Amino acid sequence: MHDSFLDTLGRRPVLWDGAMGTMLYNRGIFLNQVFEELCLSRPKLIRQIHLEYLDAGAEVLETNTFGANRLRLRRSGIESKVNEINAAAVEIAQECSAGRAWVAGAIGPTGRVPSVSTDAELDELREAIEEQAVALAGAGADLIVLETFRLLSEMRIALKAVRETTSLPIVAQMAFDEDGKTGDGADPEKVVELLREWGADSVGCNCMEGPQLSFELAGRMVDRGLPISVQPNAGYPRKVDERLLYMVTPEYFTEYLRRCLKIGVAMVGGCCGTTPEHIRHASGATRMMGGGRILVSEKTSSPTEETTQEQSPLPLEERSALGAKIEQVFRTRVRGSEPGRIDPSSFCVSVEIGSPFGLDMEPAIAAARLLQASGCDAVNIADGPRATVRVSNSVLASVIEEQVGLATILHVCSRDRNLLRLQSDLLGGSVSGLHNLIIITGDPPKVGDYPNASAVYDVDSIGLLKLAAGLNRGVDPAGRGIGSRTSFVLRCGAEPAALDYDREIRRLEEKKKAGAEFVMTQPVYEAELIHRFLDDIESLDLPVMVGLLPLASFKNATFLHNEVPGMQIPEAILSRMEKVGRGRAARAEGIAVAQEALDAVKERVVGAYVMPPFGNYRAAVHVLEGVGYELP
Repeated sequence: MHDSFLDTLGRRPVLWDGAMGTMLYNRGIFLNQVFEELCLSRPKLIRQIHLEYLDAGAEVLETNTFGANRLRLRRSGIESKVNEINAAAVEIAQECSAGRAWVAGAIGPTGRVPSVSTDAELDELREAIEEQAVALAGAGADLIVLETFRLLSEMRIALKAVRETTSLPIVAQMAFDEDGKTGDGADPEKVVELLREWGADSVGCNCMEGPQLSFELAGRMVDRGLPISVQPNAGYPRKVDERLLYMVTPEYFTEYLRRCLKIGVAMVGGCCGTTPEHIRHASGATRMMGGGRILVSEKTSSPTEETTQEQSPLPLEERSALGAKIEQVFRTRVRGSEPGRIDPSSFCVSVEIGSPFGLDMEPAIAAARLLQASGCDAVNIADGPRATVRVSNSVLASVIEEQVGLATILHVCSRDRNLLRLQSDLLGGSVSGLHNLIIITGDPPKVGDYPNASAVYDVDSIGLLKLAAGLNRGVDPAGRGIGSRTSFVLRCGAEPAALDYDREIRRLEEKKKAGAEFVMTQPVYEAELIHRFLDDIESLDLPVMVGLLPLASFKNATFLHNEVPGMQIPEAILSRMEKVGRGRAARAEGIAVAQEALDAVKERVVGAYVMPPFGNYRAAVHVLEGVGYELP
């Protein structure tokens, strides 16, 4: 990998590989063999396992050197091969990675217990780890991982030994018991404090327990000054027909890794019992959170007559009348010297229309006609929101543009289409005249109609923006010319109330670099939040349409707050909705809340993106009355 490992950790999550020992055992290698020695006697086998993890999406390959220190190898009489084994392990992993992954030199505990060791034995422990670290670093490892240490006393010696012999980044991972403590009684909070003090660049937990306890431990380790790594076992092994088998499924494993990522864990991967299938499932979750290898193009095309130089994108006014209006409003009223009166001529509005669950398109078309008559500029059409099955949003968009003559903004998500299908659909949309897009990652299948459906996530929203921006320059992800340029206007989403607000801002910066031209926010209910957001992204020079979702009742508000990703309803707003009960009074209060939010920020945004509750499009227009829109 060309990027710095530590710099990358500051920007996005990173996916590690899974178990090496489990894979060797599954291939018939007996437990009484020295797995590390296989780097010399069976390098092709080790190479194949690394490649399987790489193909599954792993960004970090651990060397097969967990027990390749002098003290452990002495038990088998091969301690003289320490340097040879470690060097061969790094060489194999680097050859497999070919620049697509970092290689982590793995160092496990020596088996010595410092509290009952003599001074001479402690010196031998330190020297064994120093020797292995020097061998790994000298062979070209990108970082060192100290893993599965149960005793802080041994980890302290190991950290000091590695830090004094190499300048490589160090990831230090402790193994916790069922009670959430290390073998010498330290809790997760204390582990982070001490390992940071002793020189670790990242801290985490691995092995011993399954994903559920690892998630609980991670929650106590995040936000304490260091990136956190979580690599759980696939549960406890069971003996089945004289074989040890781990029973945790890739789906269950990934669900807890996804939860870890959501609370701010920087690195995830697998330990004992995990396989490339576990990592393949986890790669979708990692990409959804903005990490993982973006698979837009790992290859470059060979020069042929089909390869063309990139072109400049078409001017915005030639791509979309709606995009041109937004840009004009942004440059004159929001950022310029012509603030003027805010009315439909200087304010851009899109209202979300849902694709039907069945075959009847008439209600959606009727809604589009109503919104057009009210003066709205466009309608948004979501792409299977909350992973529900609906009529293709591109089909509905084409019907509305043809029959109603109203502009549409098409949501495009990467959840359930691979890289091939995404390109195909984008090209088809361009041919059909669907030029206004909002690029999103999409809700995972687990929340929708078919929770066992496969999540694809070949790219996340940033990767998909890069892909679409390339098509606007006339090239596909492999660098081949497509014969012309697409005319997409590229919008992205943002969440002003995000729990991990700093990450949200960083990702928006990456979206701008990837090609985003406008921003449409998740619904907001507090003016302070959107003002903070607008202040913090001012340097990005991106027009913003503020998201508004008028609440229908207290029940509706609590559901959105607790169960819909990206939604945060302030306690004061929940209290207001609870006081008015339900029915007409509740709907009126929900509209009033949205109107207040819009009124507070309307001079700083180019327009609004309204999501009507339960298809109540009249409520959406009522929210906009303060900026000149009205029902016909």
